[in-house]
Amino acid sequence: MIGRAVTWWTILRIALEERLVYRGDFALGTLMRFLPIITQIFLWWAVFESIGEGQRSEGSIAGYRFENMVAYYLLTMVSRAFSSMPGLASGIARQIRDGEVKKYLIQPVDMIGFLLLTRIAHKIAYYSVALLPFALVFYLCRGFFVDGWPDSTTLLIFLATLVMAFLLGFFLEATLGLIGFWFLEVTSLLFIYMLLSFFLSGHMFPLDMLPEPWLSIVNLMPLKYLAFFPAAVFLGKVQGAELVQGLMIQAGWVVFFIIAARVAFARGVKRYSGFGG
Repeated sequence: MIGRAVTWWTILRIALEERLVYRGDFALGTLMRFLPIITQIFLWWAVFESIGEGQRSEGSIAGYRFENMVAYYLLTMVSRAFSSMPGLASGIARQIRDGEVKKYLIQPVDMIGFLLLTRIAHKIAYYSVALLPFALVFYLCRGFFVDGWPDSTTLLIFLATLVMAFLLGFFLEATLGLIGFWFLEVTSLLFIYMLLSFFLSGHMFPLDMLPEPWLSIVNLMPLKYLAFFPAAVFLGKVQGAELVQGLMIQAGWVVFFIIAARVAFARGVKRYSGFGG
């Protein structure tokens, strides 16, 4: 047990050291990440101006004022920074197709655990460097948080939703990548997933704007918990029994995809054939 822990710590430390080499890129990339929100600000500014209810701060759409909407988009940027796993699914599928997966079959290193540690290292390196750019952006946009900051309990719950969003994003995409054991090419599948994720994670608009029955359907899907749910928790859009239910559903999807990834890998390696040295 101790030897295994030392092995995982060594992998995490080396992965972290490798990613800290790109610390300058992380800082610049963080600032660039927020640039598209300028377009969203102007878009929603025009939308709220058109509702004809006097000042923008007095009008609302589905319970969101103009300032709330901008704050929501800032928070979804944070959520997506935790839950996004660029290149994970495609990288797993490529390793299966090219035969690189063999190294995980002949060495005492678990593939899913190894990839999880490298992603944890990436997020640690990213946020250790990107914290200042994040703080700068939120300071400059502090006027949009007109309802103030949540209490300490809500902040802790918000952090818990971010951690679960990270785990959900990782194991969901890992499961998609492991489909490569059955299909030679998964690019089309990943394109469909990214398209659905963009709309149904809340990255494009707050999901509670959806009418029924679509809202109830989306509430049960895992994509909502990648971006919308953490932002809604921070803004106080979900409280009480609805908050508890949301946390249980998010945790349930995390467990589901952990099991799905493990089952997909275990069954996939049984049908995998590798040749050569």
